[in-house]
Amino acid sequence: MQTINEIKTYTFQAVIENSLMRFSERPCCNFTGETPLTYAEVNDKIVRVKKLLSSFCLKTGDRVVLYARNSPHWIIAYLAIVSCGLIAVPLLPDFSAEEVGRCIEHVETNIAFVEKKFLPKVNDSLENIIQLDDFEVLQRKDETYENEHLFLHHVSNEDDIASIIYTSGTTGRPKGVVLTNKNLVSNAIVGQYCYRVGKYDRFLSILPLAHVYEFTVGFMMPFLNGAHIVYLDGPPIASLLLPALQMVKPNIMLAVPLIMEKIYKSQILPELTKTEMRKKLMSIWLFRKIFCKIAGSKIKKALGGRIQFFGLGGSKLDTEIEAFLKCAGFPYAIGYGLTETAPLIAYSSPSKTKPGALGFMAPSVEGKLINVNNEGIGELVVKGINVMQGYYKDPERTQEAFTDDGFFRTGDLFSIEKNGRLTIRGRLKNMILNASGENIYPEDIEFVLNQSPLVSESLVVEDENSSLTALIKLNEEKLKKIAQEEQAKLNEESVKEKLTKVISNVGAGFSYNKEKLLNEIKFFVNSRVNARSKIHKVEIVDEFEKTASGKIKRYVYNLLEKTKKK
Repeated sequence: MQTINEIKTYTFQAVIENSLMRFSERPCCNFTGETPLTYAEVNDKIVRVKKLLSSFCLKTGDRVVLYARNSPHWIIAYLAIVSCGLIAVPLLPDFSAEEVGRCIEHVETNIAFVEKKFLPKVNDSLENIIQLDDFEVLQRKDETYENEHLFLHHVSNEDDIASIIYTSGTTGRPKGVVLTNKNLVSNAIVGQYCYRVGKYDRFLSILPLAHVYEFTVGFMMPFLNGAHIVYLDGPPIASLLLPALQMVKPNIMLAVPLIMEKIYKSQILPELTKTEMRKKLMSIWLFRKIFCKIAGSKIKKALGGRIQFFGLGGSKLDTEIEAFLKCAGFPYAIGYGLTETAPLIAYSSPSKTKPGALGFMAPSVEGKLINVNNEGIGELVVKGINVMQGYYKDPERTQEAFTDDGFFRTGDLFSIEKNGRLTIRGRLKNMILNASGENIYPEDIEFVLNQSPLVSESLVVEDENSSLTALIKLNEEKLKKIAQEEQAKLNEESVKEKLTKVISNVGAGFSYNKEKLLNEIKFFVNSRVNARSKIHKVEIVDEFEKTASGKIKRYVYNLLEKTKKK
């Protein structure tokens, strides 16, 4: 476990030097199936890229965009940029050309490392382009400029800006979060209190490095401790991911709750409830424990058989799924944080998880609740060396983000148990105030909606009549299963007719009506929530727009409802 005593200063430069000294011949990173680069080889490449950067007309503090999918070259480019005293601007791979252009314009840069497949999105926005795949200079505005002394011998300070991170989050307009060397490196060190990473650990990275969750926990923590990181050479689709898991056999992985929810709803839940007898046995604690343990061992096997830490963060995990993971003895851990806090604020390690609750404040983070209501729910505000400097070129929003006494406003609603354990209750900006002045928390209603076997995902919004509307994505796997069961009963109908009939008649009585399906879901949720949280109508959404961390872009659907009101 590397601490500030080993690193000496909270800088990326110090981290590189420490890892080179302690782990030089250990494997550092590679694509699945390729020979890994050692820490010494990674350092050699960092030096070469620093020399390359010195050939451009750049000065300390200039911004350099990094636009690519995860790869060994991504981390080499990033570490070269920040150890030169330049500022890295990582962009998420799913950003559109328009979003990329706006970010480039906002940070006022004309240089970027770009993956070959993304070149069409940036060619008109930049004068200097380095292809990340092979570090070839594709475009150069000026003649070669020698600045070797400034960059190769640059000495970083803890308060130097390392990154400006843009995220559309769930609130719309992207913001540039300014994070220093100290913010990011200190948070990687603190993360070891959740799980102690060692030089023999192996990570499989599937979340985007441009997202600070994967960056700090999935890259900085292993790099700090000499661990081995393996990247997929493509998106984390089943055809690539499943073989990679068996080849790599990682003992550490990070994911967003959506991934685990899909595994649970498509594979685990149908198995646990496939017969009436099994459903009855699942109500008995001993049998439930046995079935969950068997299912948990199957998940571990599918993940390569060596998993010891499966970190989940980015959004709230369904409590039913978390209860299963706990019962199964699956080594999951829950983390909470924001881009603005680099990201870790609170965590619960595998041995301390509690379904429905979060965990405890991370060391070096001070937190409290403000504007607490009579239910003990208030907004969490925090202080610490992980908290951002502010939003880039946006003093007004920066001021709004902090309290008068200097605490950062998370915008999330929490309650705190007597022992200090945190429970997230919702997003402050998502809270709906009804006509009677009562607080409605959409996330609580969505949690109930997602318990319906017919619902895959949901979002609750205030509609044009100031009533609650549930937007849902149907559980296609469940509908498909029902369709298969019905086919045996309806032999004279065509397959298409059967599917149409089943999808439209899942409601009580099988009256073959889509309205019945929606009413069934409406009845399901309204019979389980309080009077003020009852929904007025249900609408089907084919696919929800999402952020890189798997959160539904709530602002998109809130705007739609506001437009309807007008």
